[in-house]
Amino acid sequence: MALKRKFPKPINVIDPPIPIQSSLPTPPPPTTPLATLPSLSLSRAPHHNQFLHFFNTHLSLSQPLTPQRLLHFFKSKLHHHPQFSAYDFHIFNWAASLDCFRHDHSTLEWMSRSLASTSRLAELRSLIAFMDSNRCPCSDGIFSCPRMESIFQFVIQAYCRVGKMDDALFAFENMRKLIDGKPSVVIYNVMIHGYVKCGCHDEALGFYDRMLKDKVKPDVFTFNILISSYCRNSKFGLALELFREMREKGCSPNVASFNTLIKGFFRERKFEEGIAMAYEMIDLGCQFSTVTCEILTHGLCKEGQVLEACRMLLDFSRKGVFPHGFDYFVLVEELCRKGNAGRALEVVDELWGKGNVPSFIACTTLIEGLRRSGRVEEAFRLMEKMLKEDVLPDCVTFNCLLQDLCELGRTVEANGLRLLASRRGLESDGTTYSVLVSGYTREGKRKEGEVLVDEMLDKGFIPDIASYNRLMDGLANMKQSVRRNVNVVKR
Repeated sequence: MALKRKFPKPINVIDPPIPIQSSLPTPPPPTTPLATLPSLSLSRAPHHNQFLHFFNTHLSLSQPLTPQRLLHFFKSKLHHHPQFSAYDFHIFNWAASLDCFRHDHSTLEWMSRSLASTSRLAELRSLIAFMDSNRCPCSDGIFSCPRMESIFQFVIQAYCRVGKMDDALFAFENMRKLIDGKPSVVIYNVMIHGYVKCGCHDEALGFYDRMLKDKVKPDVFTFNILISSYCRNSKFGLALELFREMREKGCSPNVASFNTLIKGFFRERKFEEGIAMAYEMIDLGCQFSTVTCEILTHGLCKEGQVLEACRMLLDFSRKGVFPHGFDYFVLVEELCRKGNAGRALEVVDELWGKGNVPSFIACTTLIEGLRRSGRVEEAFRLMEKMLKEDVLPDCVTFNCLLQDLCELGRTVEANGLRLLASRRGLESDGTTYSVLVSGYTREGKRKEGEVLVDEMLDKGFIPDIASYNRLMDGLANMKQSVRRNVNVVKR
């Protein structure tokens, strides 16, 4: 006679609950067709027949069921079905009830990952109980299953992710019983980080002490987690002590270790110590990250130490440790805001010359700063360089600079800049043409202006013939006016 066993109800399937038959006879011989799946006889479910057809099609029991076949069904068929994927734990339990079937670590690992990734936490606890009472075939000898720790890692991470640390600790204790030896440092780090995320600093330290008592050597991630927790809890002195302990135990700090401490120094307004920590990174050969420079630059600029931030970044660039991709827009913006656009231009030129290309925002901010300072020539040269390096400005900044050039009687240069921008992919708009036509009109250059008016007409920037005639008349009248002024001067 077949065994009888009850199974948990499916998750997110249908409401009200669907009765599930608990009796499952021995699978029929290959010559007997499979009519139903008794453990999933969803008599009241609207998709009952469809599910049975799907199951019978992809996991026919005309052949013996093995963990490999079941895993293939989970991975290749059920997992991708939008309606039936939530039935995986039911099928897992149904398979466990078969006298001729036994789950191994492959199906256990798949099930733990599936439940953990979909946050089915109640089913995870059932799975833990199942693994406790139904050991993997690998555990039939004197050793435990070598995959058991990684299986539990998914479970523990799922509980830590949602802050259920009691359940995470329950899973950890069960794992201890099912593995050989001590848990790895990775599992301890998951638990410690879980406590830190929940704001349980003391519990995190307690688990760290347990880790040391178990003679599990902490790694750089362990120390980084605890250093960050100390800093968040305003215990920067203890964070520094742990950093020194880390070095004494032969664990080399990485960029995250230094970033955390530099941010802590700046929070304590110890700017010199924070900068010194950055130079210690250089001495140890620890590569800078963009986050490192953001912490340093933003922190100094926030405190008004903009020139110190300039000096520091330029020194990093000269030492060859400036991180690729760091956007020094904040530094440029702060210098321009304080009316020091000239110094900002010097910094940008030097960093750019070392291959540290500024962002589009940094360039346009600098151009605006130079324009406000009356340094139109330098803004013009910077715009040329931007276009040649394929750093395209926005149309507003571009048109404003053209307006400045035209007002200085340099419309020919402004039009040359427009042509360069067009070749680089920046399309001129109606405002661009209007600014240039006005410039040519003031300078009395009728021929050049008429060429642009014709281009405006071709591109649809002139709404009617009256507007066209007005522009042409303006060019003609201004040219005559310029000639009269010249004759008066000659007399």
